Amino acid sequence: MPSDFDLVLPTAVDVREVGMRDGLQLEAPVPLEGKLAMLEALVATGVRRIEVTSFVSPKAVPALADADRVAAELSRWPGVHWSALVANPRGAVRAVDAGIADLELVVSASDGHSRANAGRSTAEALAGVGEVAALAHGAGGSLEVVVATAWDCPFDGPTPIARTVDVCRAAVTAGADALCLGDTIGTTTPARVVRLLHAVRRACPGTTVAVHFHDTRGTGQANALAAVQAGVTQLDASIGGLGGCPFAPGASGNIATEELVYWLEDGDVATGIDLDALLAAARVTESAVGHELPSSLHRAGGRSVPRSAVGDPA
Repeated sequence: MPSDFDLVLPTAVDVREVGMRDGLQLEAPVPLEGKLAMLEALVATGVRRIEVTSFVSPKAVPALADADRVAAELSRWPGVHWSALVANPRGAVRAVDAGIADLELVVSASDGHSRANAGRSTAEALAGVGEVAALAHGAGGSLEVVVATAWDCPFDGPTPIARTVDVCRAAVTAGADALCLGDTIGTTTPARVVRLLHAVRRACPGTTVAVHFHDTRGTGQANALAAVQAGVTQLDASIGGLGGCPFAPGASGNIATEELVYWLEDGDVATGIDLDALLAAARVTESAVGHELPSSLHRAGGRSVPRSAVGDPA
């Protein structure tokens, strides 16, 4: 039973690892062998949902040009829920043909980012949701619409809550099974997170709403805590804090998976993910990308004092 000193947190949270997609999309292309080493290390952590690649234009995102080759290797790790990001129905066809039927489709809440990211307006992007949903469902999969620039846009400024809510409602009406709110440029703060979550839930009752935060301005983990306290139980995170959007100026890394798991597990929130194995996976990832990772926990290491030695408040 919680004491007066305890945060009110859920008993479990489902973490989706996005380092293989969002984490690598801004990097110099990592050879297939390096990606498979990353996957081996990530699966060993116990994470069971991995966004493994994206089926987008190789010219636009050369780091993920090997999506089909990566997909062909996934059968070696049974029991993992694999998903892939797509930008349009063409990408969805490629993903399904490659054997991945659980899809994420990006729809920007702002027109400015939508045009930079996908070459079309938000309304035009929404018009493709139904077709992508039909492709995913026809292959026995599901569709999650990731609403980019849900809080702010680098081109259009702050995104009105009503605008994001309208995009979410339209996506669900068109066939999306779930939603994910994306802080694409890492500008939101805990209070804004909670306000938007409440508005989206009211507009889309019964629909799972996940969150995807960037730590560009150091508020990513605080935003994750606010979301979890507000009832969110599905969060994206990237090993080592890798990531960013190539079509959003100034966007840098995602929240680090190891940092998220560190505070969740320490708060008795089950993730099913082993922290020491995550730190090992971060070392493998650092070797694969060839540079230091931004994660503070990766640099500092895990808990230096055994948890059993940490006393209760007097």
